[in-house]
Amino acid sequence: MTRDLFAELAWLPEPPEDISAQCRAVAGLAEPGAVIRQLASYALDANELTRIAKAIGRARADERPLAPLVPFRLGLLGNGTLDLLVPALVATAARYGIALECTQADYGQTVQEALDVSSRINRAAPDAVLLALDYRALPLRISPGATDAGIEAAINHLATIRAGFREHSGAIPIVQTLAPPPEALFGSFDRVALGTCRRVLDDFNRALVETVRQGGDVLLDVAAIAETVGLAQWHSPAQWNLAKLPFADEYVPLYAEHVARLIAALCGKSRRCLILDLDNTVWGGVIGDDGLDGIRLAQGDATGEAHLAVQRLALDLRERGIVLAVSSKNDDEVARLAFQGHPEMLLREHHIAVFQANWNDKATNISAIAEELSLGLDAMVLLDDNPAERSLVRRLLPQVAVPELPPDPALYARTLAAAGYFESVAFSDEDRERAKFYQDNARRVTLQKSAVDLASYLESLQMEIIFQPFDKTGRARIAQLINKSNQFNLTTRRYTEAEIAEVQQDQTAFTLQIRLIDTFGDNGMISVVICRLRSAGVWEIDTWLMSCRVLGRQVESMVLREVLHQARRRGIDLIIGQYRPSQRNDMVRDHYAKLGFRLIKEGPDGSEWEIGTNAIVPEAPMRVRRIEAGLVAV
Repeated sequence: MTRDLFAELAWLPEPPEDISAQCRAVAGLAEPGAVIRQLASYALDANELTRIAKAIGRARADERPLAPLVPFRLGLLGNGTLDLLVPALVATAARYGIALECTQADYGQTVQEALDVSSRINRAAPDAVLLALDYRALPLRISPGATDAGIEAAINHLATIRAGFREHSGAIPIVQTLAPPPEALFGSFDRVALGTCRRVLDDFNRALVETVRQGGDVLLDVAAIAETVGLAQWHSPAQWNLAKLPFADEYVPLYAEHVARLIAALCGKSRRCLILDLDNTVWGGVIGDDGLDGIRLAQGDATGEAHLAVQRLALDLRERGIVLAVSSKNDDEVARLAFQGHPEMLLREHHIAVFQANWNDKATNISAIAEELSLGLDAMVLLDDNPAERSLVRRLLPQVAVPELPPDPALYARTLAAAGYFESVAFSDEDRERAKFYQDNARRVTLQKSAVDLASYLESLQMEIIFQPFDKTGRARIAQLINKSNQFNLTTRRYTEAEIAEVQQDQTAFTLQIRLIDTFGDNGMISVVICRLRSAGVWEIDTWLMSCRVLGRQVESMVLREVLHQARRRGIDLIIGQYRPSQRNDMVRDHYAKLGFRLIKEGPDGSEWEIGTNAIVPEAPMRVRRIEAGLVAV
């Protein structure tokens, strides 16, 4: 029997029969985090999600660590009953490696919670607050022929709530579009006639999207989710009348999945690489057996068009910055034939960053791809029609996302898109170029392997490093990098785009956005630094992070040289650096020591280091360019 793609989250594997017993067994584990994440990775219904949420709650009550799950606090308020949502959100977030804590407002207390500094949610100091409001919660006037539907008043009402939370708790608001009910007054003319529910909610949603775009909040497109599954299925009049459920309870897992994706994206956990199997995935048939002319790709052939849809989606993902790779059990020469010579192929060799066609197992090849791209395994998605290969990769490399695929290849592309592995909360020009960045990086790795020594390799790259203060153009990418960087990140402080703008205007702060260009191309923005004035003559490094794709290039030495240089020109004598440990930044534990800082304080919450601005830091083999008058030239 075919699973319902959306209602049953059919891209996830079905849970084992003993899932309940496995949930109970979590109680006996001293460090249950990894097991909880594994249990959450199945397609679970609301009852099963509740079991996992209870296991998480018991672990918290017993003060058992939930690592490697990363903590995140969410405020939750709405105009419907939200009790069913909380356990579903907590369990689903674990699927994405997040230990979610929810603070729920009292029913109907939306504005009070936002504006009262001592409200339950504001006291909890959440990282984000979800405004789970539907069309019944806002001052909209729905009346056929009405020229004023109250859209501006509704937008202002939401703006007051969002501003209150930002001011009193610093939380990022997550706001929802409104799903219209399916009942129509005029039929198709409902979208045209003024004052109808469909027209009013369409106009409201457009206005809301624009305010979110300008304000740096996060959008949860509930209208799109509801339209995908069907408005008549999404809205349950009986459940609203009986229990004030804002949507049918069968879609609680789907709603929680979409919220968890957004939280994961805010935490920098979106996937960045799509690895494609070839035979019966990218094309129909087995090229080694059927030959170039025998594989199915032609227009007019149902199977061929199904596989072309996979290629088209892969190319669209590449256009938005997702890097593509190939992992195929095949002879390399045979696997490349279709890319080189099949007239119907949309994908070509130049679209693929790393091409692994050999007879190794998929797990070995995926590890090699990750190494060559300088990406973690948790950035990878494998699309493979073979259930045995999918099972192997899930078992050996649980960090890799592997969607279940249905029997019909016509649904492969839809299933991959529905899985939401590449969820984003922002999109910049640099995001669009990311696939090229990683493809160029793979070429750098190949060059490094052939170089005689590190010095000759670095010289051959002909690097140029570019220093520039924060500006409006780079602000979105700066915020994105700050919120996505986990490994090479000294403090893992997170800032919204609006907060970045405040730092930019702070005359006592010093900021750097750093780019790196080499012989293979532009690496894009690869590092961010924020220094704040701690006291007279002393800067504290509030934020220092770097993209892992430029590790080993001595960039950190050049960044420190620039910070020291600019500090001296501004009368600063001492730089204080902090290291705040997290679940994923152990690689920079000794960062300051390696750069010549002196340890001045150490404890369970991290360490503090200092260096004089006259310190001598070795220069790396790269040219330096400074942009804007905010940086003083040498």
